[in-house]
Amino acid sequence: MEVILLERISRLGQMGETVKVKDGFARNFLLPKGKALRANEANKKKFEGQRAQLEARNLERKSEAQTVADQLDGKSFIIVRSAGETGQLYGSVSTRDIADILTADGFSVARNQVELNHPIKTIGLTNVAIALHPEVEVTVTLNIARSADEAERQAQGETLTTAEAIYGDDINDAARPENFFDPNAEFEGGEEE
Repeated sequence: MEVILLERISRLGQMGETVKVKDGFARNFLLPKGKALRANEANKKKFEGQRAQLEARNLERKSEAQTVADQLDGKSFIIVRSAGETGQLYGSVSTRDIADILTADGFSVARNQVELNHPIKTIGLTNVAIALHPEVEVTVTLNIARSADEAERQAQGETLTTAEAIYGDDINDAARPENFFDPNAEFEGGEEE
């Protein structure tokens, strides 16, 4: 199906372009969301009549997104979650969680603006792209840790996904056999002959 785009859509085209898309994509996403019109003569004339309004609205949205982007770009957010000793989370951090954290910090971000290909399942520092507008994208850093103290240590560059990081460097020294028994002690049960 051919459609006329009413706004820029990444990997598809710019506003005003006539592009060929799959029927389902047009019927289920582009047309109901008001992002495109069917490409026929009546709609082409309608688009040309509204082009100035659409471009002005797009420019206004882009400038609003840019002001938010200037404040948000490069910020770091701490997420505290339960995790195992190897750093594997007992759940995951999804787009909804990220959007909620950004909203709680005063930024208006919807979960469909968070570009995350798969949920985050381990602790550590992760960069996530936020698409505030089709032409405005920022990157934020998520510091996922088991506690605020660990988040601070991770921010300084420490890796906390090993048992040594949790229990200290002496974990292997404490597990040596000589720490559990005294080799010079006498055996109390006596020896059989």
